[in-house]
Formats: sequence, C-alpha cells, structure tokens
Amino acid sequence: MESRTVVLYPSPGIGHLVPMVELAKLIHTHHPTLSVVILITPAPFETGSTNKYIKTVSITTPSITFHHLPTITYPPDFSFEFQNLAFGIPELYNPIVHDILVTISEKSTIKGVILDFFTNAAFQVSKTLNLPTYYFYTGGASGLCVFLHLPTIHNTTSGNIKDLKIYFNIPGVPPIHSSDMPSLLFERESNSYKNFMKTASNMAKSSGIIVNSFVGLEERAVETLQDGKSIPEGPTPPIYLLGPLIACGDQVDPSKNECLKWLDSQPSKSVVFLCFGSMGVFKKEQLKEIAIGLEKSGQRFLWVVRNPPPDGEKGSSSGSKEVDLDDFLPEGFLARTVDKGMVVKNWAPQPAILGHDSVGGFVSHCGWNSSLEAVVAGVPMVAWPLYAEQKLNRAYLVQEIKVAVAVRMSPDGFVTAEAVEEKVRELMEGEEGRVVRERILEMSGRAKAAVADGGSSRVEFSKLTQPWIDLQI
Repeated sequence: MESRTVVLYPSPGIGHLVPMVELAKLIHTHHPTLSVVILITPAPFETGSTNKYIKTVSITTPSITFHHLPTITYPPDFSFEFQNLAFGIPELYNPIVHDILVTISEKSTIKGVILDFFTNAAFQVSKTLNLPTYYFYTGGASGLCVFLHLPTIHNTTSGNIKDLKIYFNIPGVPPIHSSDMPSLLFERESNSYKNFMKTASNMAKSSGIIVNSFVGLEERAVETLQDGKSIPEGPTPPIYLLGPLIACGDQVDPSKNECLKWLDSQPSKSVVFLCFGSMGVFKKEQLKEIAIGLEKSGQRFLWVVRNPPPDGEKGSSSGSKEVDLDDFLPEGFLARTVDKGMVVKNWAPQPAILGHDSVGGFVSHCGWNSSLEAVVAGVPMVAWPLYAEQKLNRAYLVQEIKVAVAVRMSPDGFVTAEAVEEKVRELMEGEEGRVVRERILEMSGRAKAAVADGGSSRVEFSKLTQPWIDLQI
C-alpha cells in the first residue's frame, strides 16, 4: 500500500506547539496508516517546558515523529526581538525545510503540509513543491475573522493602527477598538506588520484553514467564515473547526501533586484559580495588588506566581535570581491566608486543576488554549489580558461568548487591588457571575458533544482528512 505522510510545522512556542501536537494525535488515532511528522525548530531562547512536553509525547505516542531541525548560524544583523524571531527564524529555515520535504517525498506521498501562521515563510516552499498546504490557526473562529480581515483594514485605513483610536466593524465579531489589536500590528512599516499581511494573504490562498474551536462556541464567527464574508475581496478557503484541541489533565498523579491534594480538602466550586500562562510575569507592585485584592475578596484561591523581573526591567523572569514569596508579597499575607489560599511558584498542572471539582473560577490572561481548557471544564473566567492577541480574546470571551467578566485595567494594563477584589467576588458570588457560570456550563456541554462520535468537530475532521486517505485521489 502507498505510504502517505502529513507534515506539521508549528511555531516552537508551547502555546502553538501543544494544539498542533494534539492535532497530530487526532490524525494518528483515526488514521493510523498515515505517517505524521512534526518539524521542530530549535529556538534561541529558553524552551525547557517545550522540550519536556516533546519528550513526554515522544514516549506516550511514539508513532508521531518529531523531526528536529538542525541548529543554524544566524546572520550578524539578525534581530532577536520577538517580532523578528516569530517570522524571521522560519524564513531562515526555508532551504532546510525544502530539503526535508523533498526527502520525505522520495519515500512517501505527502498528502498535506500544515503550517502555523508564524511558519508562514514555508508556504512558498510547499507551493513550489506542489504540496497541498493548510494553515492551523491556533486561536478561535473569532480571531480568524479578524486575521483574515487585516488586508481589508490595511486597504481602507491609513497610518498606524495604534494612532487611529477607532472601532473596527469586522464581520463575525463585536466592534474591536484599535488599541485592542496585537501590538505587532501597531506600526504599518514594521516587519511584523508586513509579515501578518503576507500570512493573511497566503491563508486565503491555502488548501484550507484548521481552527481550534467548535461550531457551538462562536456561532456568529463560524457563520461568517462558512459564508465567505470574512474576505470581501475573494473566496474564503475551506474552514475546518476541529476543537477543542487541548492537552489532557490526566497525566498528573493527584496523590503526588500538592495543588491537587490541597484542592481535595476544599468545598466544591469554592476556589478561584489564578494563572497567567508561560509568559505571564508581573512586577512586584502588581503582585502586591493581586494579593491584597484576593485577601479582601474573602474567596478561597490557588495562585500560580512567577518571579517578578528585576527592578527597572520588563519581560520574562526566566534566568533571574530565584526569590522567596515573602520578598514580593505583602507582609504576613501567606500566614493570614493559610486557611483559605495556596500560592505556588512558577508552575501548576493547569488542565488537572481546572478539571477539579473544588475550582469555581479562573483568573486568566485569555490565552486561547487556557480559555478552551476552562470552557471544557466549565469554569468561568475573569479576563485579564497581557500580550499578543489576548485583548481580542477578551472581547470574544466577554461580549460574544459570554463566559467571562472583564477586570478593570488602567491604560497601561495595571490592575488595582480593588479591581481584583471586585471581579473575583463578582465571579464567585454576584449576579453577573451567576449568568457567566450558567453560560459556561452550557458551553462545556457543547464542547464535549463536539468531539464525541458524530459531533461537529469529528464531522469536520472527516471532511479534512478524507482526501488524505481516499485511494482514488
């Protein structure tokens, strides 16, 4: 029988890698005769969590091949700022990716190449080789509506987005203020802006776009995509909603994890879980406000805290000197809240925690993976966006899907203790919170139905993969 292969090429960031790997698992589970190869780019920054995740998957799912691309020498003038890293590194790897695809093609028929939008540079490679090329948009249908509409915004406005101070009326989503657009899009002449435009254009010309969402979650956005209204200038390629594609929470031993053991002792739906993703780092001043707000709210809490950056610096705390919690939390906070709260450093098993019966609320940075995990678990959210497309996600989660409440933020993103207290208490006890709690339980049911046999996401998956397994094609 003819050997057939599907090649997946994710961005190395853990938030993009996890859903791509979950897609690979889905392909293998339903079509074990298809070979699945995932190209892994070595990133020039700390990727401990990424390496650990890949190692775990390699052990549990050995049928998926991780092809680690070789380390390359970067040009002397290469900028290692994120906006260049995201799109620039895949462009440097194009010759290597070309050779790998040719080598695979010599032994197997490549039925599809699936790109992340950050690996868009490889589109020219796969199309040159006449390979069916798909994109996996790791966000939701609403985000895809905005993304595909970017060329229209470009052609109908002038100047930088951050200076417009207007609302964009984009089909399928609530009105989006220019300040809520990702900062990488703020400067029209920047490389990141130009790369986003190229990616949006290429996605419109692809064999199809895979979306990490499901029909019942974002109904207006899904209808817009399916009706072709998201790209006024031309037809929308086939859209496949396969979500929720999220990591499972059953790989943690509850008897050995301190967070889960502590949750076992708490009343049902009584704990607010605070976690802000792998890059969610706050300054000391903000951490103190969170602590004061939590204590005043009177709610039980489980809070994952990362080291604050050194005074006067921004960005990740990775690599900074490890500090004690008492060094940046209010004096006596841990002792006063010992009966109601638990603070852990750096990491906690988020999917398992969200799935625990004691958890009744989630203060989140609005990363799409985390949002989907909360939806599946039926845990309502306090939306606290930090970076990337998270302000857009806040708009969808609060205004459109109605599974979150938004915390009050200053223009520079600072949140006061009073705002923390207000929204945490509202989520757990208030009328607005009650509506959101009921709504997310409904969405949780829809999410589980979507991935069940015969569910919408499984039907969409069959539409996507049928050409890959049909012997007549």
